Amino acid sequence: MKRSLILILALLLAALACGTQSSATPSTPFPTLTSSIFDSNRTTYGFFPTPPEVSMESMMKIYQDISNHADFVLIQQNVPWNDFANSVDGQSQKRTDTMNQFTLARQNHLDAIFVVDGLNGLNRSQFSGLPFGWEASFANPKVRAAYTNYALWVVKMFHPRYLGLASEINTYMDTHPDDTQNFISLYNEIYKAVKAEAPDTKIFVTFQWEELNNLISQVANGRPRFQVNWEQVEAFEPNMDVWVISSYPFVAFKSGADIPADYYAPLLSRTLKPLAIAEGGFTSKPVGPITGTPEDQVAYLNAIHNQIGSRLAFWVYLLLEDFNLDSYSNYMKANGVNSTDINTLGMFASVGLGNLDGTPKPALDLWDSFRTGK
Repeated sequence: MKRSLILILALLLAALACGTQSSATPSTPFPTLTSSIFDSNRTTYGFFPTPPEVSMESMMKIYQDISNHADFVLIQQNVPWNDFANSVDGQSQKRTDTMNQFTLARQNHLDAIFVVDGLNGLNRSQFSGLPFGWEASFANPKVRAAYTNYALWVVKMFHPRYLGLASEINTYMDTHPDDTQNFISLYNEIYKAVKAEAPDTKIFVTFQWEELNNLISQVANGRPRFQVNWEQVEAFEPNMDVWVISSYPFVAFKSGADIPADYYAPLLSRTLKPLAIAEGGFTSKPVGPITGTPEDQVAYLNAIHNQIGSRLAFWVYLLLEDFNLDSYSNYMKANGVNSTDINTLGMFASVGLGNLDGTPKPALDLWDSFRTGK
């Protein structure tokens, strides 16, 4: 249930992205920002740019709306395996889609954080979109080359301050322990290559916090609840510049009030490095057996802010506004997405801090107060 929406939403954005440019470099420079919010020495706030409706108009508007409540957008797309199989250079529509997303962000005075993702966002035990005949393993030389080339292209093209090299990687580690060391070695190789190109880029992977705490019984493998699998995080040290988690506690707790007062706090004593939230949220409406209210969203935001807010380098909330599930499911069916993934998507339709019509929920004012300090 806790599977991320990032993959499917990235695909939607890519398919809708405007522009016809197809070269590896933009025909004109990206819009510039007068200064980087990441130089402010405060927590920066962002959203994944998810439009409420599957339409160009809705996508353009969500960037405008996000600019009123955030400092950056999260740009996270799967590795375009074929496009980067042989080199960093080349031409493809997927490269253009990413550049268009970045341009939209800059046009709306937003910075961007990038995450390179090779896994299926609705089932992180699986690779996403591997070409026919490619072995699904991080030991595969083709996988390693494409992954590395894509990460280096992102760095050279966008010069990101923060770069993630995997999302919720502990899910894959839990389901494929035999491939774990292969990914860690690939991560270390890319880390070294990126640092040679851009020494100031801060590099990380993200960990799914509920699963890391063994609160997802299907993948806990008999480990006690609330026993944190620190060894999965620390396996990436010392080459991890920020400790980053995702958190959707509505899959583990009946309400936001049930989130323990020390739920996130163990991170504070386990590392001295900056912390961050790369995605997360709490539903404001019941979804099947899961309960949710607007007050639960407030409790969720307060839990993170009160427990680890002082150490957060950045904080991504998944949705600014709820999305129209019918609009998304129709699009997904037309593109061959199975009903299981569509049902999973529905669990997140009311995670937004604003309603589908754009009216704010109580948690949005709280989010804004954290961001502005007022």
